[in-house]
Amino acid sequence: MLPRIGVQLQASAFFERLTAREQIHTFASLYAVPAATADEWLERVGLADKADTRTEKLSGGQAQRLSIACALVHDPDVVFLDEPTAALDPQARRNLWELLSGLTDSGRTVVLTTHYMDEAEVLCDRVGIMDAGRMLELDTPAALVRGLDAPVRVAVAKHLLEPETAERGPAVDSVEVDDSNLVLTTRQPSTLLPWLAERQALEGLQVRGATLEDVFLELTGREYRA
Repeated sequence: MLPRIGVQLQASAFFERLTAREQIHTFASLYAVPAATADEWLERVGLADKADTRTEKLSGGQAQRLSIACALVHDPDVVFLDEPTAALDPQARRNLWELLSGLTDSGRTVVLTTHYMDEAEVLCDRVGIMDAGRMLELDTPAALVRGLDAPVRVAVAKHLLEPETAERGPAVDSVEVDDSNLVLTTRQPSTLLPWLAERQALEGLQVRGATLEDVFLELTGREYRA
């Protein structure tokens, strides 16, 4: 039996002059899905209170959530989502992350396009980085980040450590000073952190390694695109 497919496009396209409930009921009827199930999906994407609102009156984020619900209402085995969190506020975005994680945990396949690298890092088992229609890299998020071999940046409150002292720290490659912090770069944080602890310099400590965004920029460049 062929797998059921769900598709959500970045630009929402709805039947004209329908309410949110009528919209998702229409999609559900195409797959013989009960109306009660469609109503449950409105609840799951936080639109139950907008069920009687016509789709053209929905905000951009609400329309995006309705579009996602319509793509998932028939319980597809494979889902294609194009920029699903575009126009969503932070709360709705995190709620959608939980929904998508639940889909993959239940054995479904989700193919996701996104410009949010933190989103890809959290949600995706494998990430393909594309530029100008070419696949540059394809691997797990962790493997892509490891392959960058970037230094770790350790931020220490400026009042806890003198820059001259920080420069003499073990495995410190460089020290930068900003308004409130010393930022130490190192490739051996396991050596540097105990040294900072000995000097009581861990208050407010921030440690930042490379991310998928760093990988993306390394592979595609930093120049503006037309």
